[in-house]
Amino acid sequence: MRALPDILPTEMTGLSECLDRLAAHKRELRPLSTYRLQFHKGFRFDDARELAEYLYELGISHVYSSPILKARPGSAHGYDIADHNLLNPEVGSDEDFRRFVERLKQFGIGQILDVVPNHMGVGQGDNPWWQDVLQNGQAAEHACFFDIDWDPLKPELRHKVLLPILANQYGQELEEGRIQLAFDIASGRFQVRYYETVLPVDPQTIPIIFEQAWPKIAPQQDSINGNDSFQPLKDALRALQQLPPHTDTRPELVAERRRCAPVLLDQLAQMILRSQQTRELMDRALFLINGQPLNGSSFDGLHHLLERQAYRLAHWRVSTEEINYRRFFDINDLVGLCMENPRVFAATHKLLRKLLADNSISGIRIDHCDGLLNPRQHLVRVQMLYAASQCYGAEPIPPLAENGIEISVQRAFGQHDWMNQHAPLYAIVEKILGPGEDLPTEWPIDGTSGYDFVNLVNGIFIRTENRAAFDSIYHRFIGEQLYFDSLLYRSKKMIMNTALSSEVNVLAHILDVLSSNNRRARDFTRKALRDAIRETIACFPVYRAYIDERGEINQRDADYVNKAIALAKRRNAGTAAAVFDFLRDILLLRGAGHESDSGYSLKLHFTLKFQQLTGPVMAKGLEDTVCYVYNRFISVNEVGSSPKLFGHSLEEFHRGNQLRAERWPFSLLATSTHDTKRSEDVRARLNVLSEMPKQWSSQVLRWSRVNQAKKITLADGRQVPDTNEEYLLYQTLIGSWPFLMESEEARNHYIERISQYMIKAIHEAKINLSWINPDPEYVDAMSSFIRRVLTPGPRIGSNFFVSYVKKFLPAVQFFGAMNSLAQTLLKITSPGVPDTYQGTELWDFSLVDPDNRRPVDFNLRRKLLSEIKTGMGDFPSLCADLLAHYIDGRIKFFTTLRALRFRSENPELFRLSAYVPMEAVGDKREHVCAFAREHSSPMECETQVAIVAVPRFSYTLMKGRIAPPIGEVWGNTELHVSPNTPAILENVLTGEMVNVSNRRTILCRELFSAFPVALLAGR
Repeated sequence: MRALPDILPTEMTGLSECLDRLAAHKRELRPLSTYRLQFHKGFRFDDARELAEYLYELGISHVYSSPILKARPGSAHGYDIADHNLLNPEVGSDEDFRRFVERLKQFGIGQILDVVPNHMGVGQGDNPWWQDVLQNGQAAEHACFFDIDWDPLKPELRHKVLLPILANQYGQELEEGRIQLAFDIASGRFQVRYYETVLPVDPQTIPIIFEQAWPKIAPQQDSINGNDSFQPLKDALRALQQLPPHTDTRPELVAERRRCAPVLLDQLAQMILRSQQTRELMDRALFLINGQPLNGSSFDGLHHLLERQAYRLAHWRVSTEEINYRRFFDINDLVGLCMENPRVFAATHKLLRKLLADNSISGIRIDHCDGLLNPRQHLVRVQMLYAASQCYGAEPIPPLAENGIEISVQRAFGQHDWMNQHAPLYAIVEKILGPGEDLPTEWPIDGTSGYDFVNLVNGIFIRTENRAAFDSIYHRFIGEQLYFDSLLYRSKKMIMNTALSSEVNVLAHILDVLSSNNRRARDFTRKALRDAIRETIACFPVYRAYIDERGEINQRDADYVNKAIALAKRRNAGTAAAVFDFLRDILLLRGAGHESDSGYSLKLHFTLKFQQLTGPVMAKGLEDTVCYVYNRFISVNEVGSSPKLFGHSLEEFHRGNQLRAERWPFSLLATSTHDTKRSEDVRARLNVLSEMPKQWSSQVLRWSRVNQAKKITLADGRQVPDTNEEYLLYQTLIGSWPFLMESEEARNHYIERISQYMIKAIHEAKINLSWINPDPEYVDAMSSFIRRVLTPGPRIGSNFFVSYVKKFLPAVQFFGAMNSLAQTLLKITSPGVPDTYQGTELWDFSLVDPDNRRPVDFNLRRKLLSEIKTGMGDFPSLCADLLAHYIDGRIKFFTTLRALRFRSENPELFRLSAYVPMEAVGDKREHVCAFAREHSSPMECETQVAIVAVPRFSYTLMKGRIAPPIGEVWGNTELHVSPNTPAILENVLTGEMVNVSNRRTILCRELFSAFPVALLAGR
């Protein structure tokens, strides 16, 4: 990684020059390849520091780090950030991080950081901003930081935040003594405690705590001492009581409360800590107010105190309908930030600016950009922040805009074209694209985090012509017809009726206000408006549209809205079309006039909030529901894909690569991520099934028969698992079955993994149970069934299912490995930036999280790296050995290593080259995927070429015989090469020399003579 020049502007021309140099240097700072590391308390900066040399030897240019800012204690992923301006102490100290970065720089490795702008974790009281809001309500300094509706539909929630954290009804939890008031000596503050959750107390309400204690203690002190020794305490409590209430937002009163409350609280704390009498009084007060179980009236004082707070405690089920703050999907303790507020941006990006300024990070991945009210606005601000960090340094230099960025930088940005590849900071977004959808070209980013490539490359290993056969197998097995479009429509509506119904109600309330001010719409009932919103979102074709805060609407977004409205009308022929037309006109701001119109801002606000909801509904309805219900072929049930699909043609694959090369050449290319439903190797193995519909059909029907007796019938008559769950289980077993599982310990470990996965799957499916409607009996029955079918019997052959699976597996495992090698090489050489998820350089048969976050044995990987490098002195022997022992995963490691090293040694070839699809001819042409990367260097008057070729449908090619697809099996199949191809090419993977000077073709039997995938290079 090359450091940026030290540029400090002394005038506007200097700033402009700085920005131009940043743009010029961006190409050198962009990653060539990334390696994803998951940080948590079990894998710290010190652990990652030890991997720097290994990653360098592997050919990695940049570490791609999971979030490293302070998260809630015990966080396994880091997306629940509690403080944006501190590193996570569980991951390491500032010094630990500095040493980690220095070690990376020693090997020329940069760092891409995963950042989380949409939400914060509020946990058990460890988020100071959220605690401020709970203590001071609308008067809190950070009240505007969170997306809270302070005037919700329910009147009793006005000026309050609903906290649905209770396991049972509020009254039950209160009167059984599980909600308690305490004084925390360390902080000197009163707290409400509910198990691990700690909540603050409004300073103005503290006098209530002492009300019951005064009549019992204060008169005694007066008679003994002849004076009131508690007078200072009474004065302090009186001063607290006279504070402006948390509901009053008049600026002068808010300022008074913020100024006086901390001082008064500190004075009270000192009285309690220094005076024995005062402490005894407080103890008595706490004893009385905390009540006595079985005496309901004894909790009246605590109830009165709680009712006066800026929050209202409630049963967790209340959240679906009444919660009045935006969440990350439906997770109550991940609260949405108002990142569109420039003050929030300034407050949350101080540390990030410092990390950018000292080049600790050279790029970012922005998590859940669809959750932001206006993604484009945020992305532009991030680019300005980076420019400011490089041109002015870590600390902002006034004058500053409200977002904390120098005004001069904002002005300079207006004079540059900072869209797409011209923006100075390497930035990618977590954006789920629907089939056929492209990134908004107006965003100043370099691409996505790679889910689109996951599904593009996976699709070419699926036999599309067998789709009808798999439809038939699936529906026959489960005994009913399932239709994807209908499932998705119903699932999205279910999500809006349950987990996200509160968000729909908020939109309905706004639309009701808008309709009441429109004489042509004022007779629409709130129910009709709410139904129209639900139906339109259920029919929305993509995750969201991007109409911005300026009301700008492009044709792409208008088409999405019009398509959704048209489909909603067709699905609801009994509903007046005028309701949908009214909603469409609001969403497209028709008749809104301009900003001076009285209703314009509300219409625009509705449109922005509508967009902010369509994404979570799609994600929950598709990814977290339908992907666990429509189980026809689970290899395609992936983030960014659609269970409706059944593979891609080679033409689609090449077209996707060409478009990426033209528009987003530095977008990440992923095959496994921390969020994929199953790993790349599981999918590669499952794809073999698409080549053998008859064999698969006979197997699953046989398995179902032998396992029928092991199913468990519940009291209500349901059999566990049901047939759809059973079909999912069988595919999951085939995809994830370990190569070696002979010991009892290994078998039990696998059984536990599969049980955990299936328990998660049936909850997500929401058919027999769900997370909000658990069924422990069903869960126990599922676990019991899995253990029964996977545990060998006491006699050899007594568990027919296990023996049948073991007979069926070898061919699927072998050709799944061939698929995996092919997709690995395609990922590393396609246009974009290949990302390796931690540990997947060896076989990895992980399922959805948390299974894919298990510890990685890096010691083993370092050992194998050394052994493979030693073996490369004799390529023929090494390749033969790797194929013979493919089960140990070294063959995948070797392919990854050689391709990544070649990429790192030829950066311009992969940054600037053209992408040229190659055509195969001959009897086996459908089994080859090939392309060339060509880069012409005018200075050197030569063209550098890399040719990539991989097999597909190898099971069919080999007619089921377990042998690598190499040699004469390719017959007369050959690849035509372009005129730019050098006469002699070297196979990077085998060391062989290939002569193409005669016929300008490459025979596949020569190309794949010793190894099943090929990477040729020459000048």
